[in-house]
Amino acid sequence: MSLTDIEIIGYRSVRAIRFPVRRLSVLVGGNGVGKTNLYRALELVHAAARGTLAEEIAREGGMASVFWAGERKVGDQSRLSLKVEIDDIGAEMPAAYEAEFGFAPGYQVEVGFRVPTAAAFPLEAQIKREALTIRMGRREVTVLERKGGAAWVRDTAGRRSELPGTLLASETALANVRGFAEIDAVRQTLAAWRFYHGFRTDADSPLRRPALAVAAPLLNADGSNLAAVFATLRHIRQDTIDLDAAIEHAFPGASLDVPVPQENATFSMTFPDLPRRPFAARELSDGTLQFLALLGALLSYRLPPLVALNEPETSLHPSLLPALARTIARAAERTQVWVVTHSRELADALETEAGIAAREVVRRDGATWLEGLSPLGIFADEE
Repeated sequence: MSLTDIEIIGYRSVRAIRFPVRRLSVLVGGNGVGKTNLYRALELVHAAARGTLAEEIAREGGMASVFWAGERKVGDQSRLSLKVEIDDIGAEMPAAYEAEFGFAPGYQVEVGFRVPTAAAFPLEAQIKREALTIRMGRREVTVLERKGGAAWVRDTAGRRSELPGTLLASETALANVRGFAEIDAVRQTLAAWRFYHGFRTDADSPLRRPALAVAAPLLNADGSNLAAVFATLRHIRQDTIDLDAAIEHAFPGASLDVPVPQENATFSMTFPDLPRRPFAARELSDGTLQFLALLGALLSYRLPPLVALNEPETSLHPSLLPALARTIARAAERTQVWVVTHSRELADALETEAGIAAREVVRRDGATWLEGLSPLGIFADEE
């Protein structure tokens, strides 16, 4: 169920790049090299599967804000192209189809400016092309293609059929075409990815408030169900071995207290220097709360196919980074994890825990690049 490769063309500081993605991918670099743009491009693929790609681009400032910001050749079109390839995602496909094709799909979406006749607002993102392909030996067979407002699909017998109706310029076919097993499987997989940019820890943060007493198999993006995630582990799964070990590693002698939820779920921390004084979520320091939220994201009852963390070291004291690295490595045994970080210390700790060397994000000829990546999209040390 793993993402294996990503290709990004024409996005902000990224002119064009393609690189492999591993079970645990760690990207490290300084300010201004484009680390977050690589992370954000992956999030836009997730948005395409959920049907919110145009909204996400609008939140970034619209089309003019997302295109490659460097020099262009005369005649170059302003286009953003994103492509991902996925290993066998384990879908229950028809036997004949799976025997012939396997099921290692690739999905590509291309976005550009609105044409005058399109049903879209002047600055709204317009889907120019989409394609969902399946590898068959060295060949790729297209099973879904969309150009402009028209789209077609190929069934398991190989027949092509036009989709009824017309897609709006801002709508992705992947999010709207239903009833085809391979398309549904890819959409569900990409839409299930989770992205954590860092959590609010101010006085009004959702982390500091009780959560509804509803079983929570995974953490919300804003962390608002953190207490329910802990309660689900403690009282439904009845297994907090990894959670307790991570807290002991980070705060020796401390304990996480999670009472059985009534109307709401809550938690508190008790520290060895004040053993009779539990500290509620609203009283915890920003760094402690941030660390607990990361534990909720990485050790929840059920993990999504991919967990992406953007600068998880924010607000954390350096002493917590080894414990965080161990937790990330533990999560990577259960799912795919993508980490973008400023912290060389965190990157080194992850290499110690998981044996995975970080990839250095750099600028090359003014564009975002990865150190050691060849023009063919292969790392020199993996050839």
